[in-house]
Amino acid sequence: MKIKTSLVFLIALFLQTGGFSQTTISGSFIFDGIERTYRAYIPNIYNPSHAVPLLFNLHGFGSNNLEQEVYGNFKPIADTAGFIIVHPNGTLDAQNNRFWNTFGTSTVDDIGFLSALIDTLSSDYTIDQNRIYSTGMSNGGFMSYELACKLSERIAAIASVTGSMVYDHFNSCNALHATPVMEIHGTADGTVPYNGNAFFVPIDELVAYWAQYNNCSMVPVITQIPDIDPTDGCTAELQVFNNGDSGCRVELFKIMGGGHTWPGASFNIGITNMDFSASAEIWRFFRQYDINGLITTGIDDELTNISECIVYPNPGQGNFSIDFPDQSEKEIIVTNCLGQIVTSFACNDDHAFFKAEKSGTYLVKVISGDKITVRKIINN
Repeated sequence: MKIKTSLVFLIALFLQTGGFSQTTISGSFIFDGIERTYRAYIPNIYNPSHAVPLLFNLHGFGSNNLEQEVYGNFKPIADTAGFIIVHPNGTLDAQNNRFWNTFGTSTVDDIGFLSALIDTLSSDYTIDQNRIYSTGMSNGGFMSYELACKLSERIAAIASVTGSMVYDHFNSCNALHATPVMEIHGTADGTVPYNGNAFFVPIDELVAYWAQYNNCSMVPVITQIPDIDPTDGCTAELQVFNNGDSGCRVELFKIMGGGHTWPGASFNIGITNMDFSASAEIWRFFRQYDINGLITTGIDDELTNISECIVYPNPGQGNFSIDFPDQSEKEIIVTNCLGQIVTSFACNDDHAFFKAEKSGTYLVKVISGDKITVRKIINN
């Protein structure tokens, strides 16, 4: 209860400081006799003449779409990459907790609802039907696996943060194509144990299943994530299972000592890894794929339209430099993980400097005419 109250307070504070823009819409429709609600974020750079990806960001058990919108914040990324984010609400159980029907305890058709939601949004916005992705926290992660198994004709890739699968659904999974999968999970997760239990599939077994399903190499490439925040109480490694069918990989961020939390979140509720941003890594993973697998052309256009723009050192310790390919007039905007502008300035040289006072992850946006490039940096 204390954690819940703290999160509600932080969301209220976020709203008071202008955390949501006018491009966030609320909608609802009746599905199977139930009013279903959702929130959608449409970035300012959205152009209806250009089909854009759609990202589901699903809340955990007992949470809701507003809390997940804040907690797993993709808005600063969508503002530069141009995808639409949708935050649906699950239904209420007998104890008034919102949930997704992934545990076999309900007859609610969430698969049908989320498919209908894709249709609803597609009637109002130009959605790239080959680039629909799902991620979520805990129960939302479970639901993302449900979509990969039961709506795979519409879902290109999934990512789960602190989620897994229940054995009954795991044993009956029927994905129709190789599916890129990312799992982010702490070894000290007390809600969805890393090693599983009588109901939940252990994370290593879950990841191995998807790697085998995709025909990936079963020996992962393991990279230690730099421990840029030694005060967060945990460390992380990235396991990558390569060479899957159609280029589909499986990735596991294993967080040693990490809890039931969203890495890089602005609100630290429990042991939260701050060495990387789950949201940034999820989009880095998703943007490589469409429904047919690895995209071989065009994926760099969303984030990199000015070639050879380099921000260094990265990670850094407050002072950063930017090298540009030319001396054209440019605008530089630096935002923190909340999407708040830290500094902005104009430059007509091929080199610039800026300073970040606080530790964390930043996005550096460079605008030159109609061209935009974005670089992610980490300040220790």
